[in-house]
Amino acid sequence: MVRMSRRAFVAATTALAGTMVLPNVLRAQEYRESAFFEAQVASGALPPVNERLPENPLVITPLHRPGQQGGTWNHALVGGGSLSMLVRYQSYEPMFRFSPDWSGVIPNVAESYEVSDDSTVYTFTLRKGMKWSDGHPYTTEDIRFWYEDVFLDEEVTMGGQAWWYAGGAVGELEIVDEQVFRVQFRAPNGFFVQQLAWAQQDHLTRTPAHYLKQFHLKYNPEANAIAEQRGLASWIPLFQTECGLHQDNVFFQNSNRPTLDAWKLTIAPGQDTERSAAERNPYYFKVDTEGTQLPYFDRINYQMVADPEVLLLKALQGEIDMMDQYIGTPANRPVLFDGQETGDYKFYTLKETAANTMVFQLNFNHPDPVRNALFNTRDFRVAMSVAIDRQALIDTVFISQGYPAQPSIINTDPLYHERLSTQHTEYDPDQANALLDTLVPNRDSEGWRLDSEGRRLTIIFEVDQSRTIFLDMMELAIPMFQAVGLDAQLRTMDRSLWEERVRNGREFDATVHSFGANSGIAAMLDARYFVPINSNSLYAPGWQQYYNNPSHPNAIEPPAEIKAQQDLYRTLLATGDPEQQAELMTKLLDNAADQFLVFGVSQPPDGYGIVKNNMVNVMDTMPNSFGWPTPGPARPEQFFKA
Repeated sequence: MVRMSRRAFVAATTALAGTMVLPNVLRAQEYRESAFFEAQVASGALPPVNERLPENPLVITPLHRPGQQGGTWNHALVGGGSLSMLVRYQSYEPMFRFSPDWSGVIPNVAESYEVSDDSTVYTFTLRKGMKWSDGHPYTTEDIRFWYEDVFLDEEVTMGGQAWWYAGGAVGELEIVDEQVFRVQFRAPNGFFVQQLAWAQQDHLTRTPAHYLKQFHLKYNPEANAIAEQRGLASWIPLFQTECGLHQDNVFFQNSNRPTLDAWKLTIAPGQDTERSAAERNPYYFKVDTEGTQLPYFDRINYQMVADPEVLLLKALQGEIDMMDQYIGTPANRPVLFDGQETGDYKFYTLKETAANTMVFQLNFNHPDPVRNALFNTRDFRVAMSVAIDRQALIDTVFISQGYPAQPSIINTDPLYHERLSTQHTEYDPDQANALLDTLVPNRDSEGWRLDSEGRRLTIIFEVDQSRTIFLDMMELAIPMFQAVGLDAQLRTMDRSLWEERVRNGREFDATVHSFGANSGIAAMLDARYFVPINSNSLYAPGWQQYYNNPSHPNAIEPPAEIKAQQDLYRTLLATGDPEQQAELMTKLLDNAADQFLVFGVSQPPDGYGIVKNNMVNVMDTMPNSFGWPTPGPARPEQFFKA
């Protein structure tokens, strides 16, 4: 028997305000049937609710009060490139989820877990009788299928999932029975459960084996023929598309795949140019304290909005029930404030968790050797950093809210690192010019600096056009770079093209982005700006691939100091001891300050969102993060309209 440590027991059983994990005290006959499904149940097309729920459904205590089933949640998706917003609204259902206040993890799809005292053996128990949205049982066969036929299958795997490795080897899966499975690691893996709770990372709850086997040649000899009918070269791209785990834009463009989510897509993004839609999952595994099967909303309707300006107009007209991403900008606040009565909404507060308001990232793996060498030179990055008048950006874009800072840890957190946060934040164009005069001294007749090949040193920042705050800041920053002789330029593009060129490509000069995390365990889990570890480390696409899979065709072996930083990060993730975690993270931040990989603008001020006045059970204040995918951990399944 694997002994559960006290730390794991507390993490697994802690109940937070507004949400509670209760024993199954409700009798099956007390579960309430949804009017949405009454006709299907009456005709025999759908079993009654007590047969659709698991034996031990997850009982949720609503934040303010129990609600009633029915109604539509009116939402919007901005642009065609990133569908990650769907994770926030309807698809955050990992084995374990973060608590509403982000103080720990609590059971979700899994009923419970145990972890050995040395953090090498994890034992998970699923809910007996739980089902996918089409009624097929969800069991450890789904776990085995993902592990053997997706994750470890060299033909179809898309890499990633670094938290499944410890001690240089992948964790070994053992299937105990239909509800219980075990993962054993060669070395301690102290953050494994927290990694599963991070947004989008838990593929164990996203891979319906019974559906996907039809597209896998191991299970269906006709898989290649199906691929050919769809115009694909083989079953491999067919399976990857149907599985969709490697990219949001692929994963959510599929209304056929069964789900464990509260709502199932009926019109996937891309199937209709004007809207996307989802309907309640008849087999969803949660009920409220009165026995009402969740979710409360029958439907979600997403308007497909071209840009943030159109979104703002729709919000002012009262067409959006709840929104913060793309709309909660400093520039929009006075307009939205004045429109509260007409739009019938109010504000909620977002406690900002991002590492910085905007992070400048030069491509360290640039295919051009001259730019590659310059971008990898610390003094070149220092020169660009001190060429920025951060206070001017803060005053103009954020209405003087915030203070100059590099991507780091917030100053109220025990991990705060003053040197990393404050170095090279002063506005000093003389110093910038002096450094650049040493590195790129030659200029053309117009004053632009020339690289060692005699070419004008042009740096094109490729930016997602839907991020209006980034655009506002870049409009101010570009002339500052130009003032020291750098031909800096801004190239905006649709999010889908940005994803292709920047996140999934190598042939770009530079970009800007944000997020990351600025405190505690969240910063340990999302250390993207301190060490290249995932696809969000946009400054080093090849190095992060090396960290995750050295044999990947796009992997580039980093220099020794970066490899050492990656090894240190692996050591951090291995330990389950909080004191050791803090010590190792401090060392990681020391090294990050020495290396100065990226530079930013300011610590972000708190943000905001808008919510219709008749929406109930929405938190007044919540974290703003993608790892805690706002508002996902606040349990949208218990939102309703009064």
